[in-house]
Amino acid sequence: MAFEIPKIRYSGTIKEVTLGTNQRAITVGGETSYPFYSFEGQMPHSPRISFEVWDCMPEDWPESVLEPYRDVANDPVAWAKKSIAEYGAELITLVTRSADPNGLDRGAEEVAKVVKAVADAIDVPLIVWGTSDDDKDAVLLKLVAEVCEGKNLTIGPLSDKNYKQIGAAAIAYGHRVLASSPIDVNLAKQLNILLANLGVPEDRILIDPTTGGLGYGLEYTYSVMERDRVAALTQEDVKLQNPIVCNLANEVWKTKEARTSGEEDPKLGDARTRGVIMESVTAMTLLLAGADIIVMRHPQAIAAVREMIGELLAP
Repeated sequence: MAFEIPKIRYSGTIKEVTLGTNQRAITVGGETSYPFYSFEGQMPHSPRISFEVWDCMPEDWPESVLEPYRDVANDPVAWAKKSIAEYGAELITLVTRSADPNGLDRGAEEVAKVVKAVADAIDVPLIVWGTSDDDKDAVLLKLVAEVCEGKNLTIGPLSDKNYKQIGAAAIAYGHRVLASSPIDVNLAKQLNILLANLGVPEDRILIDPTTGGLGYGLEYTYSVMERDRVAALTQEDVKLQNPIVCNLANEVWKTKEARTSGEEDPKLGDARTRGVIMESVTAMTLLLAGADIIVMRHPQAIAAVREMIGELLAP
């Protein structure tokens, strides 16, 4: 008798969510099995990589990751365009770092103008990432949703403190939302329930589980995401059947290991190679845990992860 590989029976499906409005709109989700388990189910849409762009000059990036963008780092529109034209970005995440109350603390109106300029200048879907300050984001992301009406942005992160303001704006102006919870399955589910009760359609919700970098909580992030996917696919938990977005770029490049130069500690070797490897390993780990969209920074790391995705999805 021929050997038959044991297979898991899946009863759930990850919801499909479409980002963007034109011919370059992308759809994520739709999985009927664990990530890349093509022998057990379907993964109709490839995981996507979003290029990180800041709305202000990064003052604390390591030279190894700033160098590819140095000529455009003062201009988010040019930065986004370069990511698309030179590195083939199919998705952009605009981080509104200048609005951070603990930093430049720029006003919502000023930042919203920059967001609209970027949204108008590119033809790929745009994710707008706020400051993670509940009060500031409630004002900022609501205004962004209004001035970018019809662009089908993805806005967030929103929390249980500001979901009403941001969620209502997303409904009114036709955007998707990033529901963010602090690495906890039950909290992620609860926030999705709150958004559904508010009236946000389920095909407009993406989960941001919050993310740790390699060596800084990655294993805990992985275990929580894995539990999300188990509940969604095998336990019929419909409130967790949403695509997952992981913003890993800053989590990796703020670490000591990614920032320390070879001159400071020769034992660590080349700084750029070390940082690229850390970002690549973090990204692939999160993809294997169930991420549908990952936000990355270094073009070399992105190229490596793209290649790996292609190999895993090859027939």
